[in-house]
Amino acid sequence: MSGPRDPNAVPMTQQSTSTAQDPDTGHVSGRYWHKIDDGRLQCDVCPRFCKLREGQRGLCFVRARANDEIVLTTYGRSSGFCIDPIEKKPLNHFLPGTPVLSFGTAGCNLACKFCQNWDISKSRELDKLQASASPQAIAKRAAGEGTRSVAFTYNDPVIFLEYAIDVAEACHEHGIKTVAVTAGYVTEDPREEFFRHMDAANVDLKAFTERFYWKVCGGHLEPVLETIKYLKHETDVWFEITDLLIPGENDSESEIDEMTQWIMEYVGSDVPLHFTAFHPDWKMMDKPRTPLQTLIRSRDIALKNGLRYVYTGNVHDFKGSSTYCHNCGDILIGRDWYELSTWNIAVENHQGSCTACGTEVAGVFDGSPGQWGAKRLPIHIAA
Repeated sequence: MSGPRDPNAVPMTQQSTSTAQDPDTGHVSGRYWHKIDDGRLQCDVCPRFCKLREGQRGLCFVRARANDEIVLTTYGRSSGFCIDPIEKKPLNHFLPGTPVLSFGTAGCNLACKFCQNWDISKSRELDKLQASASPQAIAKRAAGEGTRSVAFTYNDPVIFLEYAIDVAEACHEHGIKTVAVTAGYVTEDPREEFFRHMDAANVDLKAFTERFYWKVCGGHLEPVLETIKYLKHETDVWFEITDLLIPGENDSESEIDEMTQWIMEYVGSDVPLHFTAFHPDWKMMDKPRTPLQTLIRSRDIALKNGLRYVYTGNVHDFKGSSTYCHNCGDILIGRDWYELSTWNIAVENHQGSCTACGTEVAGVFDGSPGQWGAKRLPIHIAA
């Protein structure tokens, strides 16, 4: 059901200011697909290029062929809503300490054996999507709860692109910013449209070898690297990168060294990088948890290669979780997991600088940090 894209094909793009939802099925017409010579429809949203006959679904399970078009089957349906700390996404340089309304749907366009949200991302039971909410309902609730942003997370938002974009537009009408937590596995045209509606993103760079992406995730590395370069050089989206380190799979010193040198060359020194700890899950129950020392060693390599903001995650490590001035070395934000303490950033027009030496701090900041802390608040949104 997947294969290379026809280089001569032009995707059918359906753009509109509102999305028409079928009252019987709940489906909406999908963007970015075309018909190929044998009568199948090829989905062009991601590099899998699934080719579908009537009634078939793509690997993501949520984009399907129905009535001779590609449709999104999960529009307006969620696995649940929760208010989280923004640091959980993880984003350490985007409105620190503030709450973010988080939600996802079902399905995924990768097949990572270590998926830690596998009950959502690998779900083949759409009945699990018990929460329903319109874009306007989500935006109004986010504003009413005092959240600064809405995050598309838990599963990859590129596969529910139409819903995410409509929610983003509604959020922006209410002054709410939008955050994409994504693996970056998306093709050029959908990528451009999707990120045009995002204010911030965290890109999961799962490893730095094609072997890992193919054998462990069922995908390819290069499209993810292209997304990272695109975000840096062709958008104003604030983004950070996460690398989940799995013992014996993607945690060698040589791989970390190569990856961080690539980030320096193609993205620059200011992009925050998070090395996070793995725990056994789904189809990787045989692997041990990531030792703290592996995270610290990886952080040291990245700092040595010139990255300024490198973090350890999923562990209690004040030093590795905190933000430091790259010029004078003073602590800028004291952080233990999701709890903030020290704050030594002067802010003007959302731009930060070190209070000790005046050096600019990369990111998007408020005049003072939020006080949400580590709280997690499940909420219900009326459709």
